[in-house]
Amino acid sequence: MDEDLRAYVSNFQHQLHKPAFGAPHALREPHVSRDGRRVVVTASVYDALDGLPRTAIYTVADGRLHAMPSLGGSTRGARYAPDGRTLAALTDSAAAGVFQLQLNTGDELVAAPHVPGTVEYLRWSADGTRILLGVAAPGADLAGGQGSGTHVRDTAEQPEWMPTVEDGSASDGWRTLWVYDVGTGELARISAPGLNCWEADWCGSDRVVAITSPAPDEDSWYGAEVTLLDLGGGASKRLYASPVQLGWVTGSLDGRRVAVVRAICSDRWLVAGDLVLIDVATGATAVADTAGTDVTWLQWIDERRLGYLGRRHLDSVAAVLDTEDGRTDEIFAVGRAAGGWHPEGAFTQDGRVVTVQHGYRTPHQVMLDEVVIASVAHAGTDWLLSVAGRSEPVSWRAPDGLEIEGILCTPAGDGPFPLVVTIHGGPIWSFCDQWSMNYAWVPLLVARGYAVLNPNPRGSSGRGQEFAGHVVRDMGGADAHDILSGIDELVRRGVADPDRIGLIGRSYGGFMSAWLVTQSTRFAAAVPLSPVTDWYSQAFTSNVAGWGNSFLGADPEEPGNAVHQRSPVLRASRVRTPCLNVAGALDRCTPPTQALEFHRALRAYGVDSTLVIYPQEGHGVAGYPALVDFLARVLGWFERYMPAWY
Repeated sequence: MDEDLRAYVSNFQHQLHKPAFGAPHALREPHVSRDGRRVVVTASVYDALDGLPRTAIYTVADGRLHAMPSLGGSTRGARYAPDGRTLAALTDSAAAGVFQLQLNTGDELVAAPHVPGTVEYLRWSADGTRILLGVAAPGADLAGGQGSGTHVRDTAEQPEWMPTVEDGSASDGWRTLWVYDVGTGELARISAPGLNCWEADWCGSDRVVAITSPAPDEDSWYGAEVTLLDLGGGASKRLYASPVQLGWVTGSLDGRRVAVVRAICSDRWLVAGDLVLIDVATGATAVADTAGTDVTWLQWIDERRLGYLGRRHLDSVAAVLDTEDGRTDEIFAVGRAAGGWHPEGAFTQDGRVVTVQHGYRTPHQVMLDEVVIASVAHAGTDWLLSVAGRSEPVSWRAPDGLEIEGILCTPAGDGPFPLVVTIHGGPIWSFCDQWSMNYAWVPLLVARGYAVLNPNPRGSSGRGQEFAGHVVRDMGGADAHDILSGIDELVRRGVADPDRIGLIGRSYGGFMSAWLVTQSTRFAAAVPLSPVTDWYSQAFTSNVAGWGNSFLGADPEEPGNAVHQRSPVLRASRVRTPCLNVAGALDRCTPPTQALEFHRALRAYGVDSTLVIYPQEGHGVAGYPALVDFLARVLGWFERYMPAWY
């Protein structure tokens, strides 16, 4: 490791974050009282560049963010009661990573009774008397977008020699539903044993609607169904099943309808697709017209109006649907992010929406409709904007004529530049214009003279289910040519230097970074991060092995199919590109052995390869100082094999 580069990256990160130590540097989970007078967000806060940031609740008033009192630790997920008087939130004050319910009445903070596990989310009942809690037991899987791994286990009493035991009994890791009575302080479990509840919401006053499966493992989510639970003691009822995945389920205030998003998905929580309305009494379903928007967030405003957010091409969209007459009123469609992984927000009673919006040149800001009401901008974000270049939407034609879109980030001056292609994970997710393009290496590379292309090949969100479905049973096929044709177009335009082209990506982007170097020798360097490189071994080591086999359309026991044909490790003899292979030791989605296999295969064929495994990281690299080390290695790899300056 070049210590000068490590020092440079460390200084780069301190220049960005140090001016905001103790203050918000990123925002998510916006919520607003029904009357629109009170707004609250979850903020990520660094007190120092050590580990992961803590989270804290901030209110918005007078154009500023104000920290809310808490019981200690991290707080998140705040929601106002329907009357706006009480704020419920989640805190891990008693044990790090184990979130429990707290209530802020304005006069005092009240800790609710302890729930066995960690509370992932809360939902107020329409009358404000009860709170629904989604609880994950210790050992429950985290989704890939959450960093993979599992929720906190209590291992304090275990001796160091104690083995990890897996016997297939699924005795832990379940997700259950509980209801807290605000008036009495009583807490009761409402979901039955053997029913895993991935997410849930109220459906009227005495029923709950949930996304459920009969097993708690991550792979089981892909076949989950919509289930109606009766709080009055009645049996649960299967309400809706789909051949693809389901998310963002929510019930109307009068309990007559359920709304859910139906979508082809590669990751839990990354659900972007069709809005389905279900009649609870008859089970009849209808797909709403959302004007080409892949829906990513839902909220009932009243008995008939449903607010939604989503992605349409490179735009973030917010709208209100009248479920009685089918009329849609669009609030905004903006060419920047309106949330984290996907657009999310909260609606007022009169149909306004609060979101957290940001772009490559716009720090996180809280917006009411299209008006900025608070921002995290500070001296550090100003500094980053001074070195991070510019961004612009780009498009090109794939070999079969399909239009492909993306975001291009470039430094000052004229090309051709050395080009690094960042390939997003999923594969069903998408880039839009967003702060740092969601990956810390993008502005870092641009500041050092590199152009960065962030493409949305077929399979990406925001273009409808047919576009997303193109990648199913063809991973590494036509989508690979979408990326290659984008590179060709930037070379043709004089933006990219054909002799200095690199690749980097995480998860599916890691697979594609490894796969593309087996398909072409044009690449000067590549950094597969948390990759899949061997679909055969992935099928027996990953916690989403079933998803992989399904998206490949292949059975690992059958020789010669896509499991073998689309595995980069089995094409290693074709590679001439130096590869920096990176993984987290705690990753359950793409285990670190995937990076190890590719590294060993490349070395066997005399290809320059380095393997880096971070012992405390999961699906990606997120915590400091590991992140500084990783970014320094990335920068060093590209500057070694495709320098920006000769």
